[in-house]
Amino acid sequence: MIVSMRKNEYVAQSNGYKIIAVDDEEGIVDSLSIFLKRSGYEFTGVTDPMEAIEKVRNEHFDLMVLDFIMEPIHGDQVVEEIRKFDKELYILLLTGHKDLAPPLDTIRRLDIQGYCEKSDKFDQLLLLIESGIKSIKQMNEIKRINQELSNTYEKLEKAYLESIQTLRYTVEAKDPYTRGHSDRVSEYSVLIGEKLGLSEEDIKTLRVGGLFHDIGKIGIPDSILLKDAKLTDDEYSEIKNHPSIGAHILCNAEVFKDIIPIVKHHHERYDGRGYPGMLKGEDIPYLARIAAVADSFDAMTSKRTYRNSLPIDIVREEIEKNLGTQFDPEIGKVFLDIIDNEYDKIEEIQEKYPA
Repeated sequence: MIVSMRKNEYVAQSNGYKIIAVDDEEGIVDSLSIFLKRSGYEFTGVTDPMEAIEKVRNEHFDLMVLDFIMEPIHGDQVVEEIRKFDKELYILLLTGHKDLAPPLDTIRRLDIQGYCEKSDKFDQLLLLIESGIKSIKQMNEIKRINQELSNTYEKLEKAYLESIQTLRYTVEAKDPYTRGHSDRVSEYSVLIGEKLGLSEEDIKTLRVGGLFHDIGKIGIPDSILLKDAKLTDDEYSEIKNHPSIGAHILCNAEVFKDIIPIVKHHHERYDGRGYPGMLKGEDIPYLARIAAVADSFDAMTSKRTYRNSLPIDIVREEIEKNLGTQFDPEIGKVFLDIIDNEYDKIEEIQEKYPA
Protein backbone atom coordinates (compact mmCIF):
# COMPACT_ATOMS: atom_id res chain seq x y z
CA MET A 1 0.00 0.00 0.00
CA ILE A 2 1.38 3.41 -0.94
CA VAL A 3 1.30 5.79 2.02
CA SER A 4 0.36 9.45 1.72
CA MET A 5 3.01 12.08 2.39
CA ARG A 6 2.58 15.15 4.55
CA LYS A 7 0.96 18.13 2.85
CA ASN A 8 3.74 20.50 3.98
CA GLU A 9 6.49 18.58 2.17
CA TYR A 10 9.11 20.73 0.46
CA VAL A 11 8.35 21.48 -3.20
CA ALA A 12 11.46 21.95 -5.35
CA GLN A 13 11.82 24.56 -8.06
CA SER A 14 10.32 23.26 -11.30
CA ASN A 15 12.71 21.56 -13.71
CA GLY A 16 10.31 22.24 -16.58
CA TYR A 17 9.15 18.67 -17.17
CA LYS A 18 5.44 17.90 -16.95
CA ILE A 19 4.21 14.58 -15.60
CA ILE A 20 0.66 13.32 -15.55
CA ALA A 21 -0.28 10.49 -13.18
CA VAL A 22 -3.44 8.44 -13.64
CA ASP A 23 -4.82 6.22 -10.89
CA ASP A 24 -8.41 5.70 -9.80
CA GLU A 25 -7.31 5.76 -6.13
CA GLU A 26 -7.22 9.40 -5.05
CA GLY A 27 -4.80 8.70 -2.20
CA ILE A 28 -2.18 7.39 -4.61
CA VAL A 29 -2.55 10.42 -6.86
CA ASP A 30 -2.10 12.71 -3.83
CA SER A 31 1.01 10.83 -2.75
CA LEU A 32 2.52 10.99 -6.23
CA SER A 33 1.71 14.69 -6.37
CA ILE A 34 3.72 15.47 -3.24
CA PHE A 35 6.57 13.14 -4.17
CA LEU A 36 6.99 14.37 -7.74
CA LYS A 37 6.56 18.07 -6.96
CA ARG A 38 9.24 17.65 -4.28
CA SER A 39 11.46 16.24 -7.04
CA GLY A 40 10.93 19.34 -9.18
CA TYR A 41 8.35 18.10 -11.67
CA GLU A 42 5.20 19.92 -12.78
CA PHE A 43 2.49 17.49 -11.79
CA THR A 44 -1.07 16.79 -12.90
CA GLY A 45 -3.04 14.06 -11.19
CA VAL A 46 -6.17 12.42 -12.63
CA THR A 47 -8.40 9.71 -11.19
CA ASP A 48 -10.61 9.25 -14.25
CA PRO A 49 -8.79 7.47 -17.11
CA MET A 50 -11.18 8.91 -19.70
CA GLU A 51 -10.37 12.43 -18.49
CA ALA A 52 -6.67 11.59 -18.69
CA ILE A 53 -6.99 10.73 -22.38
CA GLU A 54 -8.56 14.12 -23.10
CA LYS A 55 -5.93 15.96 -21.05
CA VAL A 56 -3.14 14.33 -23.04
CA ARG A 57 -4.98 15.17 -26.24
CA ASN A 58 -5.23 18.85 -25.35
CA GLU A 59 -2.10 19.53 -23.26
CA HIS A 60 1.59 18.72 -23.48
CA PHE A 61 3.06 16.24 -21.02
CA ASP A 62 6.55 14.76 -21.10
CA LEU A 63 5.78 11.59 -19.17
CA MET A 64 2.77 9.63 -17.90
CA VAL A 65 2.63 7.40 -14.82
CA LEU A 66 -0.34 5.11 -15.40
CA ASP A 67 -2.05 2.55 -13.21
CA PHE A 68 -2.92 -0.68 -14.98
CA ILE A 69 -6.04 -1.92 -13.15
CA MET A 70 -8.63 0.90 -13.23
CA GLU A 71 -12.28 1.55 -13.87
CA PRO A 72 -13.97 2.03 -16.31
CA ILE A 73 -11.01 1.02 -18.53
CA HIS A 74 -7.60 -0.48 -17.79
CA GLY A 75 -4.30 1.24 -18.39
CA ASP A 76 -3.49 -0.64 -21.59
CA GLN A 77 -6.76 0.61 -23.08
CA VAL A 78 -5.83 4.16 -22.09
CA VAL A 79 -2.51 3.77 -23.91
CA GLU A 80 -4.29 2.26 -26.91
CA GLU A 81 -6.37 5.44 -27.25
CA ILE A 82 -3.47 7.81 -26.61
CA ARG A 83 -1.25 6.13 -29.23
CA LYS A 84 -3.86 6.96 -31.87
CA PHE A 85 -2.88 10.65 -31.63
CA ASP A 86 0.37 10.74 -29.63
CA LYS A 87 3.20 8.37 -30.53
CA GLU A 88 5.87 10.10 -28.44
CA LEU A 89 4.52 10.35 -24.87
CA TYR A 90 6.80 8.43 -22.48
CA ILE A 91 4.60 6.06 -20.46
CA LEU A 92 5.38 4.12 -17.27
CA LEU A 93 2.84 1.56 -16.09
CA LEU A 94 2.12 0.88 -12.40
CA THR A 95 0.86 -2.54 -11.38
CA GLY A 96 -0.45 -3.78 -8.04
CA HIS A 97 1.45 -7.03 -8.59
CA LYS A 98 3.78 -8.22 -11.34
CA ASP A 99 1.39 -11.08 -12.14
CA LEU A 100 -1.23 -8.44 -13.05
CA ALA A 101 0.98 -6.68 -15.60
CA PRO A 102 -0.09 -6.88 -19.25
CA PRO A 103 1.70 -9.36 -21.52
CA LEU A 104 5.10 -8.33 -22.84
CA ASP A 105 3.87 -8.24 -26.44
CA THR A 106 1.17 -5.74 -25.39
CA ILE A 107 3.78 -3.53 -23.70
CA ARG A 108 5.91 -3.61 -26.87
CA ARG A 109 2.99 -3.07 -29.22
CA LEU A 110 1.77 -0.01 -27.32
CA ASP A 111 5.31 1.31 -26.86
CA ILE A 112 5.06 1.42 -23.06
CA GLN A 113 8.58 2.33 -21.96
CA GLY A 114 8.52 0.61 -18.56
CA TYR A 115 6.50 -0.62 -15.61
CA CYS A 116 6.98 -1.24 -11.92
CA GLU A 117 5.03 -2.62 -8.98
CA LYS A 118 3.31 -0.29 -6.54
CA SER A 119 4.93 -0.14 -3.11
CA ASP A 120 5.08 2.07 -0.03
CA LYS A 121 8.27 3.62 -1.43
CA PHE A 122 8.78 5.49 -4.64
CA ASP A 123 12.51 4.81 -5.09
CA GLN A 124 12.14 2.42 -8.03
CA LEU A 125 9.52 4.63 -9.69
CA LEU A 126 11.74 7.71 -9.30
CA LEU A 127 14.65 5.88 -10.93
CA LEU A 128 12.40 4.92 -13.86
CA ILE A 129 11.13 8.50 -14.14
CA GLU A 130 14.68 9.93 -14.05
CA SER A 131 15.74 7.44 -16.71
CA GLY A 132 12.72 8.40 -18.79
CA ILE A 133 13.48 12.12 -18.45
CA LYS A 134 17.06 11.49 -19.63
CA SER A 135 15.66 9.75 -22.71
CA ILE A 136 13.24 12.62 -23.28
CA LYS A 137 16.11 15.14 -22.97
CA GLN A 138 18.10 13.21 -25.58
CA MET A 139 15.12 13.00 -27.92
CA ASN A 140 14.44 16.72 -27.53
CA GLU A 141 18.08 17.51 -28.28
CA ILE A 142 17.99 15.30 -31.38
CA LYS A 143 14.79 17.08 -32.49
CA ARG A 144 16.42 20.47 -31.89
CA ILE A 145 19.51 19.53 -33.90
CA ASN A 146 17.39 18.08 -36.71
CA GLN A 147 15.29 21.24 -36.79
CA GLU A 148 18.39 23.42 -36.99
CA LEU A 149 19.78 21.24 -39.77
CA SER A 150 16.43 21.35 -41.53
CA ASN A 151 16.30 25.15 -41.27
CA THR A 152 19.86 25.43 -42.57
CA TYR A 153 19.10 23.04 -45.42
CA GLU A 154 15.96 24.98 -46.32
CA LYS A 155 17.95 28.23 -46.45
CA LEU A 156 20.61 26.63 -48.65
CA GLU A 157 17.91 25.06 -50.83
CA LYS A 158 16.17 28.42 -51.19
CA ALA A 159 19.43 30.19 -52.07
CA TYR A 160 20.36 27.54 -54.64
CA LEU A 161 16.87 27.51 -56.11
CA GLU A 162 16.98 31.29 -56.47
CA SER A 163 20.37 31.14 -58.20
CA ILE A 164 19.16 28.49 -60.66
CA GLN A 165 15.97 30.50 -61.17
CA THR A 166 18.18 33.44 -62.13
CA LEU A 167 19.93 31.26 -64.70
CA ARG A 168 16.56 30.18 -66.02
CA TYR A 169 15.45 33.79 -66.46
CA THR A 170 18.77 34.51 -68.17
CA VAL A 171 18.01 31.76 -70.69
CA GLU A 172 14.53 33.19 -71.25
CA ALA A 173 16.01 36.64 -71.79
CA LYS A 174 18.32 35.18 -74.45
CA ASP A 175 15.76 32.98 -76.16
CA PRO A 176 12.25 34.43 -76.74
CA TYR A 177 10.92 30.93 -77.49
CA THR A 178 11.91 29.69 -74.04
CA ARG A 179 9.87 32.46 -72.37
CA GLY A 180 6.74 30.76 -71.00
CA HIS A 181 7.76 27.45 -72.57
CA SER A 182 9.24 25.99 -69.38
CA ASP A 183 6.18 27.03 -67.35
CA ARG A 184 3.85 25.37 -69.84
CA VAL A 185 5.95 22.19 -70.02
CA SER A 186 5.88 22.09 -66.22
CA GLU A 187 2.08 22.43 -66.12
CA TYR A 188 1.47 19.93 -68.94
CA SER A 189 3.75 17.42 -67.19
CA VAL A 190 1.76 17.83 -63.98
CA LEU A 191 -1.51 17.30 -65.90
CA ILE A 192 -0.18 14.02 -67.27
CA GLY A 193 1.23 12.94 -63.91
CA GLU A 194 -2.07 13.58 -62.15
CA LYS A 195 -3.94 11.68 -64.86
CA LEU A 196 -1.55 8.76 -64.33
CA GLY A 197 -2.23 8.87 -60.57
CA LEU A 198 1.38 9.55 -59.60
CA SER A 199 2.39 10.37 -56.04
CA GLU A 200 2.61 13.93 -54.72
CA GLU A 201 6.40 13.58 -54.65
CA ASP A 202 6.50 12.63 -58.34
CA ILE A 203 4.12 15.47 -59.19
CA LYS A 204 6.43 17.91 -57.40
CA THR A 205 9.42 16.50 -59.31
CA LEU A 206 7.57 16.90 -62.61
CA ARG A 207 6.64 20.49 -61.76
CA VAL A 208 10.20 21.53 -60.86
CA GLY A 209 11.76 19.41 -63.61
CA GLY A 210 9.57 21.06 -66.21
CA LEU A 211 10.60 24.51 -65.02
CA PHE A 212 14.30 23.74 -65.34
CA HIS A 213 14.38 21.23 -68.20
CA ASP A 214 16.00 23.71 -70.62
CA ILE A 215 18.41 25.30 -68.13
CA GLY A 216 21.32 23.92 -70.18
CA LYS A 217 20.58 26.39 -72.97
CA ILE A 218 22.57 28.89 -70.89
CA GLY A 219 25.61 27.16 -72.37
CA ILE A 220 24.51 27.43 -76.03
CA PRO A 221 25.95 30.34 -78.04
CA ASP A 222 23.47 33.11 -78.89
CA SER A 223 24.40 32.82 -82.56
CA ILE A 224 22.86 29.33 -82.57
CA LEU A 225 20.08 29.88 -80.06
CA LEU A 226 18.73 32.96 -81.83
CA LYS A 227 19.33 31.90 -85.43
CA ASP A 228 16.29 32.47 -87.67
CA ALA A 229 17.42 30.19 -90.48
CA LYS A 230 17.70 26.41 -90.44
CA LEU A 231 20.54 25.13 -88.28
CA THR A 232 23.52 23.38 -89.83
CA ASP A 233 24.35 19.85 -88.68
CA ASP A 234 27.14 21.20 -86.48
CA GLU A 235 24.85 23.81 -84.95
CA TYR A 236 22.16 21.24 -84.31
CA SER A 237 24.77 19.02 -82.62
CA GLU A 238 25.62 21.98 -80.39
CA ILE A 239 21.95 22.47 -79.45
CA LYS A 240 21.74 18.78 -78.56
CA ASN A 241 24.28 19.38 -75.79
CA HIS A 242 21.86 21.44 -73.69
CA PRO A 243 20.38 18.48 -71.72
CA SER A 244 23.85 17.36 -70.60
CA ILE A 245 24.88 20.92 -69.80
CA GLY A 246 21.73 21.35 -67.71
CA ALA A 247 22.35 18.12 -65.80
CA HIS A 248 25.92 19.27 -65.11
CA ILE A 249 24.73 22.63 -63.78
CA LEU A 250 22.38 20.92 -61.33
CA CYS A 251 24.50 17.91 -60.35
CA ASN A 252 26.23 19.46 -57.33
CA ALA A 253 23.05 20.24 -55.41
CA GLU A 254 21.28 17.45 -53.55
CA VAL A 255 18.01 19.36 -53.82
CA PHE A 256 17.96 18.85 -57.60
CA LYS A 257 18.94 15.17 -57.75
CA ASP A 258 15.38 14.04 -58.52
CA ILE A 259 14.92 16.39 -61.48
CA ILE A 260 18.26 15.68 -63.17
CA PRO A 261 16.84 12.66 -65.09
CA ILE A 262 14.16 14.97 -66.55
CA VAL A 263 16.68 17.65 -67.46
CA LYS A 264 19.10 15.18 -69.01
CA HIS A 265 16.70 12.84 -70.81
CA HIS A 266 13.67 14.85 -71.95
CA HIS A 267 14.89 14.55 -75.57
CA GLU A 268 15.26 10.77 -75.55
CA ARG A 269 12.96 8.85 -77.89
CA TYR A 270 11.11 5.66 -77.05
CA ASP A 271 12.71 3.94 -80.06
CA GLY A 272 16.23 4.81 -78.90
CA ARG A 273 16.98 7.48 -81.51
CA GLY A 274 16.93 10.43 -79.13
CA TYR A 275 19.71 12.23 -77.25
CA PRO A 276 21.97 12.51 -75.32
CA GLY A 277 22.00 8.86 -74.22
CA MET A 278 20.09 7.17 -77.05
CA LEU A 279 18.14 5.39 -74.31
CA LYS A 280 15.29 3.16 -75.39
CA GLY A 281 11.86 2.30 -73.96
CA GLU A 282 11.85 1.50 -70.25
CA ASP A 283 15.50 2.56 -69.93
CA ILE A 284 14.39 6.17 -70.25
CA PRO A 285 13.50 7.56 -66.78
CA TYR A 286 9.72 7.49 -66.44
CA LEU A 287 9.29 11.15 -65.50
CA ALA A 288 11.53 12.15 -68.40
CA ARG A 289 9.17 10.27 -70.74
CA ILE A 290 6.30 12.38 -69.39
CA ALA A 291 8.25 15.62 -69.85
CA ALA A 292 9.14 14.56 -73.40
CA VAL A 293 5.47 14.43 -74.37
CA ALA A 294 4.78 17.78 -72.69
CA ASP A 295 7.85 19.38 -74.29
CA SER A 296 6.98 18.18 -77.79
CA PHE A 297 3.35 19.26 -77.44
CA ASP A 298 4.41 22.76 -76.45
CA ALA A 299 6.95 22.93 -79.27
CA MET A 300 4.24 22.06 -81.81
CA THR A 301 1.66 24.46 -80.37
CA SER A 302 4.07 27.41 -80.05
CA LYS A 303 4.92 29.92 -82.76
CA ARG A 304 8.51 29.66 -83.98
CA THR A 305 10.60 32.01 -86.09
CA TYR A 306 10.24 29.68 -89.08
CA ARG A 307 6.57 28.63 -88.67
CA ASN A 308 3.29 29.36 -86.93
CA SER A 309 1.90 27.15 -84.20
CA LEU A 310 0.31 23.98 -85.52
CA PRO A 311 -3.48 23.40 -85.33
CA ILE A 312 -4.48 21.10 -82.48
CA ASP A 313 -5.83 18.42 -84.84
CA ILE A 314 -2.43 18.22 -86.56
CA VAL A 315 -0.66 18.12 -83.18
CA ARG A 316 -2.95 15.33 -82.00
CA GLU A 317 -2.29 13.40 -85.18
CA GLU A 318 1.50 13.78 -84.74
CA ILE A 319 1.40 12.49 -81.17
CA GLU A 320 -0.77 9.53 -82.15
CA LYS A 321 1.46 8.74 -85.14
CA ASN A 322 4.57 8.70 -82.94
CA LEU A 323 3.28 6.48 -80.13
CA GLY A 324 5.88 3.79 -79.54
CA THR A 325 8.53 5.58 -81.64
CA GLN A 326 9.07 9.07 -80.24
CA PHE A 327 6.73 8.75 -77.27
CA ASP A 328 6.01 6.20 -74.57
CA PRO A 329 2.70 4.76 -75.87
CA GLU A 330 0.99 4.66 -72.46
CA ILE A 331 1.94 8.25 -71.61
CA GLY A 332 1.10 9.47 -75.11
CA LYS A 333 -2.37 7.92 -74.94
CA VAL A 334 -3.00 9.55 -71.58
CA PHE A 335 -2.14 12.96 -73.03
CA LEU A 336 -4.35 12.30 -76.06
CA ASP A 337 -7.18 11.60 -73.62
CA ILE A 338 -6.52 14.96 -71.96
CA ILE A 339 -6.62 16.66 -75.39
CA ASP A 340 -9.89 14.93 -76.26
CA ASN A 341 -11.71 15.28 -72.95
CA GLU A 342 -10.01 17.97 -70.84
CA TYR A 343 -8.74 20.46 -73.39
CA ASP A 344 -10.03 23.32 -71.26
CA LYS A 345 -7.21 22.59 -68.79
CA ILE A 346 -4.67 22.96 -71.59
CA GLU A 347 -6.26 26.25 -72.64
CA GLU A 348 -6.10 27.52 -69.06
CA ILE A 349 -2.35 26.85 -69.01
CA GLN A 350 -1.87 28.58 -72.35
CA GLU A 351 -3.80 31.62 -71.14
CA LYS A 352 -1.79 31.74 -67.92
CA TYR A 353 1.56 31.42 -69.73
CA PRO A 354 1.06 32.86 -73.22
CA ALA A 355 3.69 32.13 -75.88
